[in-house]
Amino acid sequence: MLELVDLHRTFGDVVALDGVSFEVPAGHIVGFVGRNGAGKTTAMRIALGVLQADEGEVRWRGHAVDTATRRRFGYMPEERGLYPKMRVLEQLVYLARLRGTPKRVARERSSELLTTLDVIGDPNAKVESLSLGNQQRVQLAAALVHRPELLVLDEPFSGLDPVGVDVLSAVLQRAAHEDGAAVVFSSHQLELVERLCDGVVLIDHGRVAAHGTIEELRASRARNLWRVEVLGADASWWDVVPGAAAVRTDDGVAVLELGADVDPQRVLDVARASGDVVSFGPVRPSLGELFREVVA
Repeated sequence: MLELVDLHRTFGDVVALDGVSFEVPAGHIVGFVGRNGAGKTTAMRIALGVLQADEGEVRWRGHAVDTATRRRFGYMPEERGLYPKMRVLEQLVYLARLRGTPKRVARERSSELLTTLDVIGDPNAKVESLSLGNQQRVQLAAALVHRPELLVLDEPFSGLDPVGVDVLSAVLQRAAHEDGAAVVFSSHQLELVERLCDGVVLIDHGRVAAHGTIEELRASRARNLWRVEVLGADASWWDVVPGAAAVRTDDGVAVLELGADVDPQRVLDVARASGDVVSFGPVRPSLGELFREVVA
């Protein structure tokens, strides 16, 4: 697995990382989320050796990461880094060979990835001739072409259309869950992180504010919330239930927070007596809601 251990990094008076530690296990996809400037890109660049930490260590499989180890990593930076004048297929083959892949294998994998990622355009055309979305897919192919053991992606879904998002999601799931790679990516598309990732690391002001699976994050910030939609009920119909308080209401829909001793069935009985119950059930906070609560 990838381990980031107590990373610190400053830029002048700005503290970018203040003791960041987390793990990315092999065969797992971890979402790395936080506000702009929270430290995500700095942490990923240190993991890849693009930047040096002031303090702390990056480990792979329990050992310090050196140059030879990093050849087995794949990286997709937020600032796209392809050679615009170079031909698409030629560039992928070249980058694969830099990582030690034999030429014939590199060409086979490059052609396969261009098909898998649904890159539209002539593989013998220059990169600059492709649309921005297709250039982004080629950039991902460049990170994958040598079959990396670790894949680090900085905002890989930015600018992709829905079909592109689905294609990339499938590729990342296959890389992790079938090929056994450790995958970590940053994204502001929290609903996508929630759907795709096995774990989440939430960073704020250079520190890890929360981490774990979505269910673990929900449990750590658990509130006994229930959503009830009732037609024709009086306002504040729940007031007769001791220990029930409205968190928000909107046009017949109430989200109630129940005390530990309140039986939800009691609330349902009162709701039925007040009107026609359209829906009733516990509220599962989304990653976006958890994010807002953590960074507030």
